[in-house]
Amino acid sequence: MKKRLFGNTGRTVSEIGLGTWQLGTKWGDPFDPVEAERILDTALNSGITFVDTADVYNGGESEKAIGRFLKSHPDAFFVTTKCGRRLNPHIAEKYTPDSICGFIDDSLTRLQTDKLDLILLHCPPTSVFQRDDIFTALQKQKDAGKIASYGVSIEKVDEGLQAMEYGISAIEVIFNMMRLKPLDALFPAALEKHVGIIARVPLASGLLTGTYTKDTVFGQKDHRTYNRNGEAFDKGETFSGVPYDLALEAVDRLKKVFGNDSLALYAIRWILMQRAVSVVIPGASRASQLESNIHAAELPPLSDEQMAQVSAIYDELLRDTIHPQW
Repeated sequence: MKKRLFGNTGRTVSEIGLGTWQLGTKWGDPFDPVEAERILDTALNSGITFVDTADVYNGGESEKAIGRFLKSHPDAFFVTTKCGRRLNPHIAEKYTPDSICGFIDDSLTRLQTDKLDLILLHCPPTSVFQRDDIFTALQKQKDAGKIASYGVSIEKVDEGLQAMEYGISAIEVIFNMMRLKPLDALFPAALEKHVGIIARVPLASGLLTGTYTKDTVFGQKDHRTYNRNGEAFDKGETFSGVPYDLALEAVDRLKKVFGNDSLALYAIRWILMQRAVSVVIPGASRASQLESNIHAAELPPLSDEQMAQVSAIYDELLRDTIHPQW
């Protein structure tokens, strides 16, 4: 597994990491700690050194599973966690220095560590990215030794550009073949300021596996059923915000470029072609999914023609719908 320098942290991380939103569970199913441990063990044995989690994933069980694993495998992973989504209601006024400090203490407990490698604000309301008091609180937690670095997870490119004014170490952003806007301004700014980029939702909620059709049915507790129009959270989190029928058309076009059987791997490899990206974090509800994803790192670099075709498909089918929103 190749490694990349992670922003201004001075650390290197595997270019493919592990996202743990669905660690040890399919969407809506009960958490399975045995499968979670199996996934983490597979990640370790595959050369993955970067794990992304959050205090709300599986009601905190994701962080706890990682904490248990690290007790047996100290320093196996650079762990990024996120905070803020536990606030109810999730509004800007609920973000306070005290709440941030409390979230950090809670994550330290669940991860069974005395210092977090990296903590990100978890897609807060846009106005929070301009709050001096919140970023000052994060810096004080760093000065106190509770966190090594801090940054933000964003929905919109402009939020990342605002946050970079505060000397952050990393930005986590939705970036895939159906979400190209970060290439315009965010990635060049991140390179200039030495801010690490974590590419999340790399397979567009599974669309870029190429296995879904107009007849695919998702479970009632699956966000791909209940959040297509942003009913529960930002609709960009579900299928990257692309209307389902339009997304299937784009996938068909991408299959003509990359073939029917390996689109997921090429989708991850396409992300790794971007110099600004530090790590891409496909998720896995089973160890076998993780084993498949890591083969993307073994693919040769994509050709200029392949890269241009991806851009052309986006420009023709998706840009007018997706680019203005995020």
